[in-house]
Amino acid sequence: MSQPSNTYDSYDNANSIKEDIQDIIYNISPTDTPFMSGIGKSKATAVLHEWQTDALAAAASDNHQIEGDEIAFAAPTATARINNRTQISRKSVIVSGTLDSVSKAGRNNELAYQISKASKELKRDMETTLCHNQTHHAGSDTAARKLSGLPTWIQANTNKAANGANGQSGGNDTPGHARTDGTQRAFTEAQLKDVVKQCWDNGGDPSMIMLGSFNKQKLSGFTGGSTRFDPAENKRLVASVDIYESDFGALTAVPNRFQQARSAYVLQPDMFAVSFLRDFQLADLAQSGDAQKKFLLAEYTLESRNQAASGGIFDLTTS
Repeated sequence: MSQPSNTYDSYDNANSIKEDIQDIIYNISPTDTPFMSGIGKSKATAVLHEWQTDALAAAASDNHQIEGDEIAFAAPTATARINNRTQISRKSVIVSGTLDSVSKAGRNNELAYQISKASKELKRDMETTLCHNQTHHAGSDTAARKLSGLPTWIQANTNKAANGANGQSGGNDTPGHARTDGTQRAFTEAQLKDVVKQCWDNGGDPSMIMLGSFNKQKLSGFTGGSTRFDPAENKRLVASVDIYESDFGALTAVPNRFQQARSAYVLQPDMFAVSFLRDFQLADLAQSGDAQKKFLLAEYTLESRNQAASGGIFDLTTS
């Protein structure tokens, strides 16, 4: 079949056809920050943020005393003074007066939309930084300060490849340098049980397992001490493990898109906090032309209140 001669169609009248664009902007970029959202929040008052840790003396079986005996005093043990550096993270936005005034699809106010987008990006950057294998840097006029991230703090309770190395202490458990990656190996339930036990033996009470997507699926294959049964009539197969019941308590399994995929962490969340010197803030920059300038900023650090309460399984395969 062919079109009749002189048919006036959409190709001839493209200039008068109203454009078809939905008034919705689709964005699937993830914004969940399980580590930062799951731990505490505290206040820093200096760029070198410090706190103290302490421990009880080892339990003794020979604490039996002679009646009326003179008391001998044990030497007191000083608290350990721990520190981390604050880091500044920011996002900037500049929008011309014209763009903010014209009619737009998907948003009414361009500046407000860009600020909302930048705030989500800043949270993602902070989550990535807090989980990054980096040690603190004091900074200078030409170099930015850096905080010590989660992998460098995990020193007491680890399961790693033979050629991997923990983040070494720079004194009092404060990280001196980043951990060294070793040869990757498959994630097993025996490794997880080993680290959970180490945490408990050292006085910890972990309640979270945080890991990447590949090893979250590996964890969902662990059977523990039971066999799964899924009745055929239910027409439903449960293939995930969200709560791992260990010998020392239940742990919630949480996937994290922004951590190192080759690591799995066994965490006691209340033993960590994001400490803010300057909490999230939005500020104006001087207008130098026909555009509005703003920036979002946070100055923060990771406070590891006692690293012996948590642990890590490192050097895991990711595919």
